[in-house]
Amino acid sequence: MEFIYSPWPWYVAGPIISLIMLFLILFGKTFGMSSNLRTMCSALGAEKFSDFFKFDWKAQIWNLVVILGAIIGGYIAYNFMIIDYSIDLNPKTIKHLKLLGIEYNGGSYMPDELFSLSVLESWKGWVFLLFGGILIGFGTRYAGGCTSGHAISGLSNLQLPSLIAVVGFFFGGLIMTHFLLPVILSNWFLI
Repeated sequence: MEFIYSPWPWYVAGPIISLIMLFLILFGKTFGMSSNLRTMCSALGAEKFSDFFKFDWKAQIWNLVVILGAIIGGYIAYNFMIIDYSIDLNPKTIKHLKLLGIEYNGGSYMPDELFSLSVLESWKGWVFLLFGGILIGFGTRYAGGCTSGHAISGLSNLQLPSLIAVVGFFFGGLIMTHFLLPVILSNWFLI
């Protein structure tokens, strides 16, 4: 069975997200993906090792359903709703990626040089995975939440710390993309 994929326009998707956020606010809930890791760890008994995990994790089961929905929705969208998997990159971007050791194959948003299982066959892949995971985990806890929690829930609640965090996320992303990633990738293939 094949569906024709067409992204929902902003004027449909935006109000739906707003409506969901309104219901969450009315019911005293906050949305965020990173808090699910704490919930899962607590459910698996991590409260025995750290007070951070001592809370009523059963009250957060609704948020675990969000992860399940994201996984199922992503699977359905990728396997049944997308007809053309190719992406159209600017020739300058393709040339720049080639200088960094990444071959553009025209059919993937994630380059095989960085995201295939073969990356885990090298020690560099494991170092990047471990180091990246630590940075993401530390950053999420230090910022008091993840990008989705701050950008969707926090901004919906008009929280100044969330605005500051979101500005920091974007600024950090720009620095990573334009300055750090080229250095990392140009040295990645030399090691």
